[in-house]
Amino acid sequence: MDAALDRKSKKRKQIPNELFRGSGEGMANGDPDDEESQPKWKKVRLSTRLFVKNCEISYDQLHELLKSAVLGKQHRSTEQGVPNLGWCHLSHPKHLNGVVVIVLQGVSQLHFYKFYLQFKHLRKAFRHRFRLPAPSANFLEDVIGEQPNGNKEEERILPTPSTMQVSSSSLANPQAIADLQNDPIIQKYGYEKVGLVRCLLTKEEMKKFDFPLQGLANCKNFVSTECVGPVSDSSPLFGLDCEMCLTPNGNELTRVSLVNAEGRCVMDELVKPDNKILNYLTRFSGITRKILKPVTTKLRDVQAKLKKLLPADAVLVGHSLNADLQALQMIHPNVIDTSLLFVRDLGRRFKLKFLAKVVLGKEIQCPDKVGHDSTEDAVATLELAQYFIKHGPRKVAELKLDTAVNSQQFLASPKQRNTLPSCPGGPRKEARPLTDATWQKNAGILECLDLAGRKLLFLSQKAGGSTLMSSRFCQSILCTSDEEVLEQAQAEVPLSSFSIIQFSQWPHPLPSSLTVEMHKKMKVKWAEMSTVYAGPFGGNFCLKPLKKLFASFGPVHSLEVILETDEPYLCIQYGLLEAAQLAIETLNGACVQGARIKVQRPVQELTLDCDTMVSALETDPENESTIYVNGMKESYTEEDMSQKFSLLPGLAAVFLPVDPQSKKHKKYCFLKFRSSECAQSALKILQGPTGLSWKLVCRRALTPSHLHEWICHSCPDARSPQASDVPVASKEKSPSPPQGEELKIAMSRLDERIEKLHGRLPPSTLCIVLLPGTKSVHGSSTGLGLISINDDDIKSATPEVL
Repeated sequence: MDAALDRKSKKRKQIPNELFRGSGEGMANGDPDDEESQPKWKKVRLSTRLFVKNCEISYDQLHELLKSAVLGKQHRSTEQGVPNLGWCHLSHPKHLNGVVVIVLQGVSQLHFYKFYLQFKHLRKAFRHRFRLPAPSANFLEDVIGEQPNGNKEEERILPTPSTMQVSSSSLANPQAIADLQNDPIIQKYGYEKVGLVRCLLTKEEMKKFDFPLQGLANCKNFVSTECVGPVSDSSPLFGLDCEMCLTPNGNELTRVSLVNAEGRCVMDELVKPDNKILNYLTRFSGITRKILKPVTTKLRDVQAKLKKLLPADAVLVGHSLNADLQALQMIHPNVIDTSLLFVRDLGRRFKLKFLAKVVLGKEIQCPDKVGHDSTEDAVATLELAQYFIKHGPRKVAELKLDTAVNSQQFLASPKQRNTLPSCPGGPRKEARPLTDATWQKNAGILECLDLAGRKLLFLSQKAGGSTLMSSRFCQSILCTSDEEVLEQAQAEVPLSSFSIIQFSQWPHPLPSSLTVEMHKKMKVKWAEMSTVYAGPFGGNFCLKPLKKLFASFGPVHSLEVILETDEPYLCIQYGLLEAAQLAIETLNGACVQGARIKVQRPVQELTLDCDTMVSALETDPENESTIYVNGMKESYTEEDMSQKFSLLPGLAAVFLPVDPQSKKHKKYCFLKFRSSECAQSALKILQGPTGLSWKLVCRRALTPSHLHEWICHSCPDARSPQASDVPVASKEKSPSPPQGEELKIAMSRLDERIEKLHGRLPPSTLCIVLLPGTKSVHGSSTGLGLISINDDDIKSATPEVL
């Protein structure tokens, strides 16, 4: 951390904790040696810990930073469920004049580096950058910590002790209030009603709980339901339940039942397994040898029937649904699992029989029946999901399911217990009365602003709607164009404490085919920029020392001898742009093995602006205080590197990449310094006798840290047919997608709008620009976040490791 942040001054009078202060407040004059006459105003500073591998910041972490800025203090709690601000430190947040979040809808990290030269202001003014996860359907709500409201007409009720006592007579004492607040259902979903989409499992949850997913090794032969349509709160629900038997291959399907949203059975099929049945599991499945004997239906038959029955936006509901889909050998993207929906603490689950009795008042799986009825179970899971959506998590939490289950001694089935994840936080602490502090930990930005008597300002085009518009805590201004958004923002934002400005450059999302094409071109461009041609060499040249020479600059992906020319040349593709640049700077025009050679990049359409790009990257705030060093030993660790370079002035951090296959450290590293001046001094030392004695080569970094992993794992062989054969953009008639020059102009306009708005912000304004990323059936493109504090001191605000 900056030395200025580490020094502890004498204790002074505490400044009142207000939401934000005016720019002229607290600027008292007096004797600098008199403690009482010191000015109360302190400069807001931001330091970050982003110089690490895969510096991705989650929505929760971003939300916690925003909440810290709004409340005017840091949250450093380590209790389970409360994010820790370990990735950044905001000094004196109580002196912020405001917070502005600018969202560039439909733009990703890919767009930022594809049109890097067009984003002139964005790349120079915003020094702190981080990667964002692939966007969710509720991007803005995730960022500000709000749950999307399924009923826009329903007024939001803050979860404060007073409102909770009024709304429920059963919660008339502090202990009951605390119990409700600590209920795992409330902790996950909040107090308000949620829509169907909020109940869906995320891809990460599906992976965690062993759902079949595309790309997994154990799902290679699985069949997709091909339900890839957009899902909304009005999408149809289908209850699904299966029964299985035991074969040499494990559990195999013997019965499948599907019911629609009205509870009517639309499919109930017996299935004969392909393998010999070892155990019919009749006690649970109700299936016997006699029942299955005449059956001729096979797994592929029910798979085909399910695909026909399910519409494109179908949502499957089940209890421990992962086991049913595994038995069906089918992949479905949108699921609600009632064993996870009715969440329980410590990772435990409720049995379907128990939930049906306590929540629905229905008896299922009665002991006088032989086995389970899959149609009955499918209806029960469907009705449980419908109950949760209709009545909301608060109503479910008030049922006190854990108390009921303890009294009736219901336990999860062995199948469920075997798939439960361990609880990293251990048992929850004993419930305590609700206090201001505990409320703040669970509150969203809107609640925090309302606590201070403020509202969130939301500016967007009509086409870029959000559930924020329906909140009474949000002042929404809808515009017809980005120009109008900018005009309104310049007038309104300087007067607002917290603003979200959303620019939507295109009325329709860019087609995924265009994003795929851009991604391929970008990979090719980075690969070509990292490739050099060297020569000519004499006919008797020796290849082995040449390989060693060119490898001294950095990792070599491939080295090929070109014999099509009059004299031999070498084509060297490096793994890093810095290595290629070092080779050009060091060897171009040098005499090697008796021949004066040229070292240059290939001249192609995508690399015509290569020199301009390299020059811009060298002066990028992310790179100007970073040095690339090659020549490390594979046995070195980051601790060894820190000790080795400890004499270099102002060294803040060392990043030593690891080979994902061998798990060994690579032979190059990046050194981060506290300022560009320190980096320049260190560069002189390393390029002098010290660096020569250590057999190191170095230069200014060109690859921003958050982009390093993407480049290392995405760049194809620049000279391979697959890489060079970039497909033509798909021909879409309506709407016509922007192309080439049009995209470049659009990105330049976005940058100009940000610059104009950024210039109108008061000093000490926290400004965050979010490029949410894109998501499609072809894959996702990660987002990018950029942060600055207006009028921040460049030297003291250099991104660093805390």
